[in-house]
Amino acid sequence: MAVVLPFRDINVHASTSRYAFTSASAPSAPTLVVDRPTGDIRLNDGALLGAKRVSNKYIIVITKAQPMGRLKGHMVYKVIATELLPLRERPLHDPDEDNYLSLLKTMIKASPMYFSYSFDITSSFQRQGQSNVLLPLWKRADDRFFWNRFIQTDLIDFRTGGGSGGSHHRQQSTQQPGVDPYILPAMFGMMEIKNTAVKGTPLTFALITRRSRHRAGTRYFSRGIDEQGHVANFNETEQIVILNDTTSGLGGFAGGGGMQNGKVGGNGGLEMQVMSYVQTRGSVPVYWTEVNNLHYVPRLQIRGIDSAVTAAKKHFDEQIQLYGDNILVNLVNQKGREERVKAAYEQMVRMLSQSTEHRQSDEFSDEKLHSQESGQKQHKFDRLKYVYFDFHSETKGLRWHRAQILLDQLTDVLVKQGYFRGIAMPGDSRGRLEVRGEQASVVRTNCMDCLDRTNVVQSMLARWTLNRMLTDVGILLPGESASNDEIFENIFRNMWADNADVVSKSYAGTGAQKTDFTRTGQRTKAGMLQDASHAVTRYIYNNFSDGPRQDGFDLFLGTYLPSASNIGSTLLFVDRRPVLIQAVPYLLAASLFMISVATFTRRLPDAATLPLRIFVIFWFVVGIWCLQFIYSHGMLYVNWPKLNPLPWATEGYNEALTKVRKDKVIGKWVDRRHERGASSARLSYLEEGKKRIE
Repeated sequence: MAVVLPFRDINVHASTSRYAFTSASAPSAPTLVVDRPTGDIRLNDGALLGAKRVSNKYIIVITKAQPMGRLKGHMVYKVIATELLPLRERPLHDPDEDNYLSLLKTMIKASPMYFSYSFDITSSFQRQGQSNVLLPLWKRADDRFFWNRFIQTDLIDFRTGGGSGGSHHRQQSTQQPGVDPYILPAMFGMMEIKNTAVKGTPLTFALITRRSRHRAGTRYFSRGIDEQGHVANFNETEQIVILNDTTSGLGGFAGGGGMQNGKVGGNGGLEMQVMSYVQTRGSVPVYWTEVNNLHYVPRLQIRGIDSAVTAAKKHFDEQIQLYGDNILVNLVNQKGREERVKAAYEQMVRMLSQSTEHRQSDEFSDEKLHSQESGQKQHKFDRLKYVYFDFHSETKGLRWHRAQILLDQLTDVLVKQGYFRGIAMPGDSRGRLEVRGEQASVVRTNCMDCLDRTNVVQSMLARWTLNRMLTDVGILLPGESASNDEIFENIFRNMWADNADVVSKSYAGTGAQKTDFTRTGQRTKAGMLQDASHAVTRYIYNNFSDGPRQDGFDLFLGTYLPSASNIGSTLLFVDRRPVLIQAVPYLLAASLFMISVATFTRRLPDAATLPLRIFVIFWFVVGIWCLQFIYSHGMLYVNWPKLNPLPWATEGYNEALTKVRKDKVIGKWVDRRHERGASSARLSYLEEGKKRIE
């Protein structure tokens, strides 16, 4: 049975009634037809039929891709440019649809997405060894990392006989395998592939981070866990070493030899070996959030732990099923505002499994290390081992070498954990690997954001495992380290720092902090200045830019579905705040302008100074009042997501508006008659926010 893989060269034929997609490399394959404007899907093996008119849809096609390198001979590409093809012309101007398109285009442009025509980049090498290579590529893809899964819903439904999602009637009742080559899975995340060497031994070194499409979003608008057991900012990172791979060059667009399975070249008689190590990160799995209010430190809210037990069970049930034992490394602070998140996590672990606790302390920290593990293996949640490390306390004062304390604590776990190792099977045209070893567990690391501290710890664990891999295959002698090879060490450090920046930018809007340590092995003053710059930029993005970014994620991933009946009538993106509240920032800008003009404009020698001083003082007082007003009522000025309103945001916004109406200066002018389009109809289901405790 031939393996069905996505077409490499899809041509688009557009007309007023349909889009037709064909492949020049497979002229005998049926043509995929998408009718305009209905979105009805079919394979062109018969007469073209008419279609009913429905609300507008768009087809997103990749128009430009950049080769990133090969893994086992399979070329991997990065999405560079896309185009949105409308299913119908737009005779009427629709402001909401314009905004939807703008959000989608911005989101796609800023999103690092990758794909391969012949290789399942959504799955680790260990999972690939457990999948059926005879299945089409999209059926092998890991659903968590199949980032464009929702975008291809209509094609998948048509393929499986469920009809097109764009039609109100069932179009097909039979399977349509001819659609398989038109479905191309894409992964969101980070990927770098380097051809290098260690101690003169050539190898391919790669790093892949896959971001989950579940509960995806931005830093403060996507925290904790949801009812389905998905946590925010969940990423799987796989570090890969491939030996004796002579097919690792970039080659041409078609992937080299032109074989449909992507395999090219040979290995000169030597066995190709693949070794990979997987780690995960994810938000603390309880119901918690931080509420933006323009303060530098947002307000922390944690709901009762009991309410999250069911969701946490779903989460860890999936994690154990996928990865085996979970070593939960928690890096949040044990004091201050983060302590409540730490306590909630530990309480959740205790509730999931009967565990015993072990604590250590030293002169730097009351709780240097804290671990919980079950004394009895009675049920699956006893496969959770909790390890706490007070990262900030232990490494303060540039004592970054003290992170070694955590590594020492985890050494026995890492030895038992192992890594995946596979050997290419000679003569196997499908490129399967003979499994020589598997990774038995996973380290799941988190801090508050699962970014900066997490990056440092993950790179440290990856380095330890890399040295073990290279020692096991004889490249390194016992006790040697790959860091002794200066060229490779530079590649390793920069690759992990690049990974930190990509994960951080997609979640927090800026590159990661502490990357000076990852890149150089030292914490520097220049790095701390860069971190301060990132902190300020994150503050601006998180308060004023992340709302539209969250809306873009929700649109692309299908967590928000525009209603056809509301398009063009709701004006969803109109600013509905009272006009006076909208005017305060403009008044602040005017005061700064007036003060600047009065300060830097030349005065005549005989001009009176008193009126000018009164003028400056007046605008200075106005500016101070505006700043105080904005800061005191910050929730009214945060750029919130508009498509899926957040319960705590709605509640806080209403409280802030009530407070403004009591303001002695403008309160009497701010009433419901001045609130543009005020309506709580869309927010009636958000009673959940009232259950939250601070």
